[in-house]
Amino acid sequence: MNFLTTTFSDIFKSNFLENITSVSILDMLVAIVLAFGLGMFIFLVYKKTYSGVMYSASFGTALIALTMITTVVILAVTSNVVLSLGMVGALSIVRFRTAIKEPLDIAFLFWSIAVGIILAAGMIPLAVIGSVVIGVILLVFVNRKAYKNPYIVVIRCNGHDSETKAKTFLSEKTERCIVKSKTAQKGSVEVNMEIRLKDDNTDFVNELAAIEGVQSAVRVSYNGDYMG
Repeated sequence: MNFLTTTFSDIFKSNFLENITSVSILDMLVAIVLAFGLGMFIFLVYKKTYSGVMYSASFGTALIALTMITTVVILAVTSNVVLSLGMVGALSIVRFRTAIKEPLDIAFLFWSIAVGIILAAGMIPLAVIGSVVIGVILLVFVNRKAYKNPYIVVIRCNGHDSETKAKTFLSEKTERCIVKSKTAQKGSVEVNMEIRLKDDNTDFVNELAAIEGVQSAVRVSYNGDYMG
């Protein structure tokens, strides 16, 4: 028993656990302020590049908070070995139930976490320059307007003849035209067609609606998951 008591006592008095590096108040303030600034930058990039159906302001605020929280957590972990072990155990029981609706949201979440870790590690130039480069790339590529994106055209017409005229017209005006679905009722036909435009001109919808026998023509954007 004395041997066991001495052994455990020696463990808790070992230099390994007593070797705790402290973080100065100035370093903490600088890291937290920079985390807030870069979190705001990530939030603004997210707001400018968002192209989903419903914009969530709470998600943008969460990006700022996540950057700052990650910085605080990593500062605590790097300064205390015992705390790092406890933090790992505490985080292992956390379960996130919120579904990620946009694939790009995952990139913003990982970006916020990565910036928090890098700032807490003291690599401030890497965090700042890396964030600027990533933000510029996202602004350029995400906001780039591509007229070859798929669209859905919903055509309502009187019968077979007007349907044929509408299909022929769309085939001439678009680069690609595929029938996705067709609903036929007495005296009315509704056709959903996926198209890819030759350019960014959408005046063809007006001409399509003016075809004899076409009751209405609607063009909506389409990304494979939703219409908006």
